[in-house]
Amino acid sequence: MTCPKCDAEMSQVSYESIEVNRCIRCHGLWFDMLEHEHLKAIAGSEEIDIGDSETGRSFDDLDRIACPGCDTKMLRMVDARQPHIRYESCPTCYGVLFDAGEFRDYKEETVLDFFRALLAKERT
Repeated sequence: MTCPKCDAEMSQVSYESIEVNRCIRCHGLWFDMLEHEHLKAIAGSEEIDIGDSETGRSFDDLDRIACPGCDTKMLRMVDARQPHIRYESCPTCYGVLFDAGEFRDYKEETVLDFFRALLAKERT
């Protein structure tokens, strides 16, 4: 599998028998359908995200990418509880791509994230 952000190879890494793909250059993470949700619930799984957050942010504007699994154009998504996290999702195979550092951030919901989500609910 090739990284849709930097075109480097992706290698498989495992945590608690869940295998994901990690780019060998930019350290972005590819999750098959719902793997990111399963790993979010497992303590310590953030250790698979070894990439630098600064490097990850440098890829934020690159959003017209093809799914590394099925070659469909991926959609830009925002996490409802943490709207500062922008990731890509495939509308066909439901895979998800997090840039380096985003999965660690996704796992760490802070009190500020809670209140931001609460305020966003009140506005709707």
